[in-house]
Amino acid sequence: MSLKREELKELRATLTQVVNQVGMIVLGKEHQIRLALACLVAGGHLLIEDLPGVGKTTLAQALARALGLRFNRVQFTADLMPGDVLGGAIYNRDEQRFEFHPGPIFSQLILADEINRATPKTQSALLEAMEERQVTIEGETRPLPTPFFVIATQNPTYQVGTFPLPESQLDRFLMRIDLGYPDRIAERALLKGRDRRELLAQLGTVMPPEALIMAQGGVPEIHVSDPLLDYLQALLDYTRRDSYFSLGLSPRAGLALIRAAQGWAMVAGRDYVVPEDLQIVLPQVVTHRLAHAASGGENGAQIVRRLLTAIPVP
Repeated sequence: MSLKREELKELRATLTQVVNQVGMIVLGKEHQIRLALACLVAGGHLLIEDLPGVGKTTLAQALARALGLRFNRVQFTADLMPGDVLGGAIYNRDEQRFEFHPGPIFSQLILADEINRATPKTQSALLEAMEERQVTIEGETRPLPTPFFVIATQNPTYQVGTFPLPESQLDRFLMRIDLGYPDRIAERALLKGRDRRELLAQLGTVMPPEALIMAQGGVPEIHVSDPLLDYLQALLDYTRRDSYFSLGLSPRAGLALIRAAQGWAMVAGRDYVVPEDLQIVLPQVVTHRLAHAASGGENGAQIVRRLLTAIPVP
């Protein structure tokens, strides 16, 4: 679906309103809010990894309200079963037949809270639904709502009682972001301000789901030039041939980079991608895909700095 410039301008204004609205709840994190919104506009799922108490759940709830999405939160624990997420067939004695009772995944935005506290079996059930955007139970396939997003939160893997997501499952998330501690000004406003739950309850819809679907349809039409594709391929190739990486980025990672950059350009109100768009989303798209591939034990910021330094901008 090709968007006219007037429509793109209107969408940008609406997306900016969403950022401002969510920024009233999650203070001092405009860049992270824009990244999360770009991820959703691009049709991707989002992983937020950080310490407890820095606003991961609040960000997900605020986005759901600002976008008018049907929201469900699932608290992942070690005893959570796949059926608790997907739903299942329950026998109705009066009707003498099994009836399907949908699980919380049949919503437009699912918050999988502390996903790495659940067992790999339950994690896999959720991640398969994310990939296929449908659920098959008792031989019947049921489509998930449109739009459909999963925002998963994850505690650092060194914390007790966590089951780290394997690389193949991390790859299902278009982006991984962290929030970090607020700066001094934002934290003072947070300490002096009203309870975040009260403010969330008053948050209204800024961008209805229909407008979000329209924005999603326009993302593939965001122009990506051949020189920019050359730059992207050079980044991918570097991770595959440099001995620093034990495993390079896959073609799917390349597609994820394009889609995330297009989503960022959409949020910025442009109908074309510039190299800076690619560089901005690069850390969020590649670090969880290269987390176990770097031989030097460097962190994500160092990995990205290595890539950007090695490959010149066109």
